[in-house]
Order: sequence, then C-alpha cells, then structure tokens
Amino acid sequence: MPTIGTVNQPLSERSRLGRVGAADGRIGVSDLAILAGCGFAAAVMTALIDLNLRLPGHAILKVVLPLSLGMSLVPRRGAGLAMGASAGVTLGGMSVFGGTGVGPGAAASLLILGPLLDAASRRVRPGWRLYGAFAVAGLTANLGAFVVRGLTKASGGGWAGTRLLHDWLSVAPVSYAACGLIAGFVSTAIFFGTGDPKSTGVDSEAAS
Repeated sequence: MPTIGTVNQPLSERSRLGRVGAADGRIGVSDLAILAGCGFAAAVMTALIDLNLRLPGHAILKVVLPLSLGMSLVPRRGAGLAMGASAGVTLGGMSVFGGTGVGPGAAASLLILGPLLDAASRRVRPGWRLYGAFAVAGLTANLGAFVVRGLTKASGGGWAGTRLLHDWLSVAPVSYAACGLIAGFVSTAIFFGTGDPKSTGVDSEAAS
C-alpha cells in the first residue's frame, strides 16, 4: 500500500488545476497548507452557509466542492483523510466557542467524504469512470449521513428536528442518495477531465 503523501499519478494527470508541490513528488508545506485550508473551508461552509433548500441530505453540496478542489490541487494518496482531519479539528474548535450549528448527519458526511474520495481515486480509471467513482463516494458518504440522521431522529435527541420521522423517511432516502450522487459527479466534472492524461513530470507509481 502506498504511503500517505505519495503522488497519485493518474489523478494528477487528469486534474484541471495541475499539481502543487515539489517536482520530485515529495510532500511540501504548500501541499499540507492547501489540504488543511480545504478541510477548514468545508467545515466553515457546512456550519455557516444556509442553502435554504429544505431538502434532506443537501449538506454534502457544501462539503464536496472544497474537498474536490483539494484533491485536484494536491492529488496525493491520503489527501482526503488529511482534509477530513482538518475539518474535524475545525468543527471541534468551533464547538468550543459556542457551538457549530452542524447537525450529526452533516457532520458525518463532512468527516467521511474525504477518506471515501481517497478510496475512489486509489485506482483511477480513464474517461467517465473517474466521475462515477467520485459519484459513488458522494453517495456512500450521504448514506452514512442518512443513517446517522435517522438514528438521531429515532432517538428523539436534540437534533431530532421539526419534521417527524415518518414524514422524513418518505423523502430522505431518495434525496440523500440523489444529493450524494449529484455532488460527487458535478464536483469531479469541475475539477477533473476525462480526456487523455496530461504529462506532469512525475514518474508513475505502482498502485497496490
């Protein structure tokens, strides 16, 4: 298994934004700063931006863009995990200063999407397969959020919300799945191409 921080060459070749970091492939301060910043941005957007969609599962729309941006700028193995850790630390820091306003479902999608993007990009395939892999990552993250949110509603906890569990279940399974798929697909289309890979000057690394 590749060590965390090694360049994901196939992903780097399909990034629309190029690769940030040392030419010899070593992890650099700029790489770490970008990943930390993208994780921070994802957490802040989740906490402070209200899309007012009233659609269960839409919180992932605020998460996937900064994380996909980070994957495009720093296409390294473990980049998603690093951004997820940064997002978690940011949420923890925000909670110390008066709470985050982030529900358990939104927090779940925020924290698990990064590692899922890592898994999706581990063996990148050409063409539309990359889009499909990221769409599945978004779907999986939102299904996890759906389970967490459903358990919270069923338990009647502080984040149960105003919509009754029965009414919520009539909409949530479809909306969570749709939001996850759309978020993953669209964000990949923005930051990654499907054509022939471009040269990055970094030797390919064997996937294992």
